[in-house]
Amino acid sequence: MDKGKIIFLNGVSSAGKTTLARTLQQKLDEPYYIFNVDMFLGTGIMLPDKFATHDIAGWNFLLKSLSGMHHTVKLYSDMGMNVIVDHALTNCVLGKDPKALEECIALLNDAPVLFVHVTCPLDELRRREKERGDRQIGQAETQLPILVPQETYDLVVDTYQHTTEECSDKIIKILGCSEKHTAFKTLWAQYI
Repeated sequence: MDKGKIIFLNGVSSAGKTTLARTLQQKLDEPYYIFNVDMFLGTGIMLPDKFATHDIAGWNFLLKSLSGMHHTVKLYSDMGMNVIVDHALTNCVLGKDPKALEECIALLNDAPVLFVHVTCPLDELRRREKERGDRQIGQAETQLPILVPQETYDLVVDTYQHTTEECSDKIIKILGCSEKHTAFKTLWAQYI
């Protein structure tokens, strides 16, 4: 069985990953499941609020949930199902160093992954945070210096300079060129 394709969107909060993921899902000719980091770490979605404590046990539970997301992406791909990952890989999630990038590379290095950095200018990130109202102000700015990797992507899309439609078209265009999907293999070579 062929592995399912993975479009891995990585970027800070409010960069436009979720909107882009939904647009891709509608435009692609094959079905793609969306795995959103907020769904796995956010309370009230997969986990009742009462279990999201701000102590060590609560943080460790959320880190296990994050790892569960990474393993679930691998499972879906291994089963031949296509996935869009909406993630913010950082060196410091929830005050810890969970090595999320390393885990994703180890799990997915042999999968067909298109690794996309979703970005936009800081002023726009700030504006979007205020407009959304569901984000801690300054969250995106805090994530910018700790987003990993800072380089080594198959594609970079700027959701401020280009519309969501234009960004999704760029992704779809390169999705058909699997020989250009080298970022995860390059990163794997750096980490082994």
